[in-house]
Amino acid sequence: MFRRFATATALAWMILAPLGFSTFASEHGPATALYATHCAACHGGDRLGGMGPALLPESLEKLRGHALNDVITHGRAATQMPAFADEITAQDIAGIEAWLRAPLPEIPQWPMAQILDSHDILVDPASLPDRPQYDADPLNIFTVVEAGDHHITILDGDSFRPLARFPTRFALHGGAKYSPDGRFVYLASRDGWVAMYDLYSLQLIAEIRVGLNTRNVAVSGDGRYVMAGNMLPHNLVLLDARDLTPIREIPVVGDHGTSSRVSAVYTAPPRQSFIIALKDLPEVWEISYADNPRPVYPGFVHNYEPGMIEALNVQDGPFPVRRIRLEDNLDDFFFDQDYRHLIGAARNGRDGQVVNLTVGRKIADIALDGMPHLGSGITFDYQGRSVLATPHLKDAKISIIDMQNWQTIRTIETLGPGFFMRSHKNTPYAWVDVFFGPDKDAVHVIDKRTLEIVKTLRPEPGKVAAHVEFDRNGKHALVSIWDDDGALVIYDAANLEEIRRIPMKKPVGKYNVFNKITYSEGTSH
Repeated sequence: MFRRFATATALAWMILAPLGFSTFASEHGPATALYATHCAACHGGDRLGGMGPALLPESLEKLRGHALNDVITHGRAATQMPAFADEITAQDIAGIEAWLRAPLPEIPQWPMAQILDSHDILVDPASLPDRPQYDADPLNIFTVVEAGDHHITILDGDSFRPLARFPTRFALHGGAKYSPDGRFVYLASRDGWVAMYDLYSLQLIAEIRVGLNTRNVAVSGDGRYVMAGNMLPHNLVLLDARDLTPIREIPVVGDHGTSSRVSAVYTAPPRQSFIIALKDLPEVWEISYADNPRPVYPGFVHNYEPGMIEALNVQDGPFPVRRIRLEDNLDDFFFDQDYRHLIGAARNGRDGQVVNLTVGRKIADIALDGMPHLGSGITFDYQGRSVLATPHLKDAKISIIDMQNWQTIRTIETLGPGFFMRSHKNTPYAWVDVFFGPDKDAVHVIDKRTLEIVKTLRPEPGKVAAHVEFDRNGKHALVSIWDDDGALVIYDAANLEEIRRIPMKKPVGKYNVFNKITYSEGTSH
């Protein structure tokens, strides 16, 4: 046993020392040895992933509480992850868990050479059919992310019949993004894999690993580019939307060389730009994808006269980075319908900020305590004015904000903090889940005309009910039961009665093509 342990320890040092992890490994010696023996073959000696997912602290954030320990002990159903309860002690498992969750001594990198090496075109885009290979409405398709067994279901939004089901990478991010015509869907996993899937021929077209821990992707309004935002490393990766060929890597670095994780990437079609939320810098970035973007002047400008510009650090070329400096970090964004204003949740958890993207500065504060989930906010008309409605992650309430004067006009008390809110222009109702606390199985239905809760649904008592999404016409509302033995519960959006239930493996999100590509006021952008 000692010889095996010594050999494994030496292997762990050989793996980690070149990466600058030798001190880190020495502090967790037994755990690194056990990892080298039992885990490295699948997850990579550097923990960056292989046949299995990456095992970095940022990659494991979703496995809260005892979840990681349970996976190591009991394995994971419907995957190749085995149970180790009979091979190593509970104490050793706890040691491995602690090591995997410990912050790394330095930020691991994933350079362009490795991005290029991971690029795999599975189907020649030139060989794809011109029209859908089925009879369903291609704009009323749902992409359903089933986290329970890491699959995607492509669902017909008229008949609610599955058209296809295929496996995905581990820990796929819920937010599917579509090409402007609705033909292609782009998917990002926490492990940095971006996939391109054709909704006409129902097949995977290309895949590439853009980083080690990816937050999400966005598709340009003209359909030419895909931008991925990474937590590890601290960068953005621009891809060609036709086949995911990488175009460039953009380090996310602020003043004095401080780098930042990316919280989210959005597309702003009217502005022909990507908008970037940053985790560690009090800035918002805007990157133009126009053919001839206006120059960006990040420093002092003495003369703007054409042909005689005198300025520091001018970015006069494709994909210039415009840095909008703010007073506080903004993690979570919401946009008005024409993308003139960005509303962000401040890190202090007490308020929000309104940023005018045209002038590039904050123009108002919003009273938004309780950590609003603005990324799930919606807009709708109330008494002749446009309002923003958002749930809160820490408080049991919905805030209704007037988008002309940015004042709170109503606070709706709920049974607990919520996560997702949805509506549709063809329904008088907005739906919001509770998600947290003893009433996590509840979904409130709010009348947009009166701002009152008119009904509280409990699709499956005791199980989390979340993430409502409407079909393209607003006739049906789909609710997820977030459980490995979960389901999509389909409601008549007019009378609020359940009409069908489709068993699924923890369907964490579902995204209607039409609603997403038209930037419906009732869905997230």
